[in-house]
Amino acid sequence: MRKIYSIIAMAGVLFSAVSCASDDAMQGAAHEGAVKFKIGVEDQLMTRATNDEIIADAKVMIYKPAFEGLIREYKYSELPEYVYLPATTGTDKYRIDVYVGERVKDTPALASFDSKSYKGSAEFAVAADVVSTSAVEVVANICNVVTKVSFDQSVADAFESGYGLTVGYDNNTLTYAAADSGKDGYFIIADDAFEPEFTWNFAGKLNKDGSEFKSSGKFTVEQGKRYVMSLKYVEKDGTLKFVVQVDKSLSEKNDQITFVPTSTGISTTKKYDIWARHITLRADVDEAEYDGSKVYFEYRKVGDSAWTRAEAAIEESEGVYAKVIAGLEPETEYECQLIVYPNGSDTAADPIAGKNFTTAVAPTIPNGSFEDVNTSGTYPLFYYTGEQWWDTGNAGSGDFGIVICDVDTADKKDGNQSARLQSAWAMVKFAAGNLFSGKFGQVIGTSGGTVYFGRPFVGRPSKVKFWVKGAPAQVTTAGGPAGKELTTNDYDINQIRVALGTWTPAKYGGTAESPVLVNTTDTNTFVDFNTDAATIAYADLQITTDGTNYTAKINGVADSATDWNTWKEVTINLEYHDLKTTPTHIIFSCAASMYGDYFAGGKESKMWIDKVELIYDENVAVK
Repeated sequence: MRKIYSIIAMAGVLFSAVSCASDDAMQGAAHEGAVKFKIGVEDQLMTRATNDEIIADAKVMIYKPAFEGLIREYKYSELPEYVYLPATTGTDKYRIDVYVGERVKDTPALASFDSKSYKGSAEFAVAADVVSTSAVEVVANICNVVTKVSFDQSVADAFESGYGLTVGYDNNTLTYAAADSGKDGYFIIADDAFEPEFTWNFAGKLNKDGSEFKSSGKFTVEQGKRYVMSLKYVEKDGTLKFVVQVDKSLSEKNDQITFVPTSTGISTTKKYDIWARHITLRADVDEAEYDGSKVYFEYRKVGDSAWTRAEAAIEESEGVYAKVIAGLEPETEYECQLIVYPNGSDTAADPIAGKNFTTAVAPTIPNGSFEDVNTSGTYPLFYYTGEQWWDTGNAGSGDFGIVICDVDTADKKDGNQSARLQSAWAMVKFAAGNLFSGKFGQVIGTSGGTVYFGRPFVGRPSKVKFWVKGAPAQVTTAGGPAGKELTTNDYDINQIRVALGTWTPAKYGGTAESPVLVNTTDTNTFVDFNTDAATIAYADLQITTDGTNYTAKINGVADSATDWNTWKEVTINLEYHDLKTTPTHIIFSCAASMYGDYFAGGKESKMWIDKVELIYDENVAVK
C-alpha cells in the first residue's frame, strides 16, 4: 500500500473558541491564523511500533510565502497542536516539507539495501483569525535514488562465483553479488545536487580461462527514480562485451513515475552540452541489433536541405555513443538524426530523428579595442556607446593629478589607439595602473579604495585573445601577499586576469551589475579567482623581467619567448572548473603592477593592451 503522510488543517474553529495548547512563539497575534497538523502512515507492511517510531522522528519544515526562507522547523513528536502563522494575502502561500525515514537521522546511511527515505511537500494559505477550513495533504514519496541489479543467466554461465557489480557515487556505493540479484539499493542524494552521476563497475573471472574481466560505465540519476540494471554477457566478433541496460524510468508503486521503455535513439541533450559553436550529442544504441562501429550523427540548420554527417561516434560507456559536433553558428536552431547499421549489414537503417537544438549565445567584449573613450576631462573614461563597461582607478588617482590608465595613439595594434596602464606614486600612496570590467567605488581617505568587479555575461567562450606589450619596472614600493612579497631588489609583474563566474552581491558584497566588491584596505575582500568556489573558468597572464629579458607565465606555465616587451598577440585558454554551469558575470582585470591591491610595485611599470576578443570553439580546457 502507498505510504501517505497527511498534514491536516482542522476546520471551522474561531480563535475565540480555541482552548488548546498553542505555538508559544506566535499565539494569538492579530491578523494570524492557526493550523493544526497531523501526520499518519498507512502501510500494511509496517508494524504499529515501527510506524509510530518513524512518524515521531519525522522532520516538519514550514517556509514563508514565495520561498523567502524557513520560519519553523519541528520534530513531529514535538510539533505543537496548533501553529499560529501570519495570514497570507492574495496568491501567497506557505510551503510545508515533510522528511521521513533514514535521511532525518543525524548520521544517515547514504547507501543501503534496506533504509528508505521519503519526502513530501504542499502549499497552504492561512486566513486571518480562523483555522483553515480545508485539509492540506502531503504525499511523501521515496526520495532515494533506487538501484536494482539483475544478472542474466549468461553472466553466471561465463563467470566463476564471486563476480559482482559495485554502483554508486563517490565513496557511497553498494556491491551486488549474485545473491543480490533483484534487490533494491537506496541512496540519499542532496536536494541541491546538480545532475548527480552514478558509476558502475563489474569485475569477475571468466570460467573459460580464469582471466580477470572488468567493465564500467556511468549514468545520470534523479531523486525518486529507480534504475533497473540488467546485466548480460556476450562475446561478439572475438571481442568480449558486457551489456548493461539501464532502465531509467521504471517506477515502483510509490514513485508515481510512468514506465517508458528506452530504445535506440538520440538521448535528450543536456543544456550544458550545448555551446555557442559546438554540441555533444549522445545516443543509446542496442548493440545486440546495431553495429557499434557504425554509429553516426547527422545535422543541419533548420531550413537547409542537405545533412552533414559527423565522423563515427565513440562509445562513451556501455551502449552509449557520443560525438562533439563543431563549427556551428551561435544562436541558431539545428536538427539532428542518428544513423545506425544493423549487425552484418552495409545498408543503414532508417534515420532516427532527434530533438532540435539551438546553440548558445556568443557575447563579445564591448569596446575591446578601446576606441570609445571620453577624453574631455582631467582623465580618460573608457565608455562604450555611452555606457561604462570598462573602468579604471583614474577616479581615485585623478584627484592627485595622476592618470594611471590612458589612451596611446602612437603605440597600438588596432584602430586609432590602445590602452596604456602606468603605475605611479600618487602623492601619499602607490597606485597601480589598472583597467577592469566593472566600476570604481570610492577613495577611502589616504588608505585605499573600493572597486566593483564584473559585468553581466552569459557566454561560455573557450579562449580570450588580445594584443599586449609589457614593461614591468624595478619595484620601488615593497609588499604583497604573505609568502609572495616583492622587495626593491625584485622587478614588478604585469598581469591580466579573466574570470567567468556566478558571484552574487549577497556573498561578495557588490551590486547586481558588478557583484564582487574589493576593498583595498581589507585583504579579506580579495578574491583568488583561480580557486574561488563561484568561479567557473579562469585565465591568467603574468609578464616579468630580469632587467634584460621579458618573460611570461600563461595560466601558471612559463612561456619560452623573451621579448614580451614588444607587442604580442596572445590566445589564452579559459580553464574551466565547472562545465555544467552558465556564468552570470565576467571579470576582466588588467594591472601594470600585479600586487597593486597591496600597494606594492614599481612606479615606472607600464603595460599596453589592445583588441580584446573572445573565441568560441570546441577546444575547451578543463582545470
